[in-house]
Amino acid sequence: MAQSQSRLAHFPVSFFSSVMGMAGFSIAISKAELIYSLEPKVSLALSAITVLLFLTLLTIYSIKFLKEKEAVIQELHHPIKISFFPTVSISLLLLSICLLHTNTEISRVLWILGSSLHLIFTLYVMNAWINHDYFNINHMNPAWFIPIVGNILVPISGVPLGYTDISWFFFSIGIVFWPVLLTIIYYRVIFHPALPGKLIPTFFILIAPPAVGFLSYIQLNGDLDNFARVLYYSSLFFTLLVFTKVRQFSKLQFFLSWWAYSFPLAAVSIATMRMYQLTQNVMFSVLAIILLVILTSFISMLIIKTCNAIFDKQICVPE
Repeated sequence: MAQSQSRLAHFPVSFFSSVMGMAGFSIAISKAELIYSLEPKVSLALSAITVLLFLTLLTIYSIKFLKEKEAVIQELHHPIKISFFPTVSISLLLLSICLLHTNTEISRVLWILGSSLHLIFTLYVMNAWINHDYFNINHMNPAWFIPIVGNILVPISGVPLGYTDISWFFFSIGIVFWPVLLTIIYYRVIFHPALPGKLIPTFFILIAPPAVGFLSYIQLNGDLDNFARVLYYSSLFFTLLVFTKVRQFSKLQFFLSWWAYSFPLAAVSIATMRMYQLTQNVMFSVLAIILLVILTSFISMLIIKTCNAIFDKQICVPE
């Protein structure tokens, strides 16, 4: 029993990044089914699996909160782990997008819960950044984007649900603070020691803010203008940039942080499919298919490696 409780105490909040990856994959497949006139069977199955995964992780983490509250408090005050708490609210927002066209009312409830919780997390994390006495520049890493990305995500289902002004509120938070954090991160990686291996996969998170920003801006603005193009092509550049480091990534030991690959790849895949819809340029269709194949391969690999790590008891252990 003591060993079981110990493993529960080390159950990481970063596990919810797997929900983000699976939800993003589900949305990407759903978009592909719509564009290429396929039956929405695969995306519905993936959405159901993602909901089940979220409920399972939420149940386990709730038990951890009840039985190992001190461990949760330590995560809330950890300079790196604190940025992963908003993955819970982002998961709710992504599930809202997954269910938007199948059950509008459930989607609405998830959106309200997700956006409200994310605002609380954003305020909490930003207060921790401002009123701190233990952060230093070496704690900075791309995972710090997670609280910001969630705000940019809100309009994707918020606008169709009728919450346009609230969506502009959240979008404004994300689009203002994204370049601020980007500047700090580049200062960190250029002028200070390299990120530890466990955090190197978080470089993929650089793709997410402009890709999600593009999708949200199109929802809010309704048209493809020059700013939308800047956002999309920025995400495409960051995708190329991180792909140049694939050989380095492939040599790393598996950690749950590998799930940081998945959601940004899903976001740029969806953004590329949206570009194809808006421009009817075949180049974007070809690129979208390539990205979707890469995303599917990554998700498959992550599922296998995560399951192996769970069976080998390499997860939920002391760091």
